[in-house]
Amino acid sequence: MLSSAARHLDDDDDLDRVFRALADRTRRALLHRLACEGSAMVTELAAPFEMSLPAVSKHLKVLERAGLVSRDIDGRVHTCSLAPRPLASVEAWLSFYRPFWSDTLDALARFVEQDDAP
Repeated sequence: MLSSAARHLDDDDDLDRVFRALADRTRRALLHRLACEGSAMVTELAAPFEMSLPAVSKHLKVLERAGLVSRDIDGRVHTCSLAPRPLASVEAWLSFYRPFWSDTLDALARFVEQDDAP
C-alpha cells in the first residue's frame, strides 16, 4: 500500500514535477550542492556551471516548482535552500515498487545460475 505522502504526490501530479526536475543533470547537481553545502546565493550556485546566470536561474525555478528548492529574497540577493520533503515522498513512492524489482531481479539471478549449471 502506498504511504499517504506517496498517494498525495501521485494524486496531485506533484510526483511528475519532481521526476521532471530530477531528470536533468544540472538540476541534480544544484540539489547535490545544496544538500552538501547548505543554503547558497544563486550567484554562488551558478559559479561552477558553464552557463549564464539566467540559465541557472531557470533550472532553479524548475526545482522550486517541484518543491525541491525554496528561495529567500532580500533585496537583490536570492538565497536558495534544499526543501527535502518531496524527496522523502519520492522515496516513499519508490519503496512501494522496490519489492517487485527485488523479486524480479532475484528470479533473473536464479534463472541465470540455472542456465550456467552443467
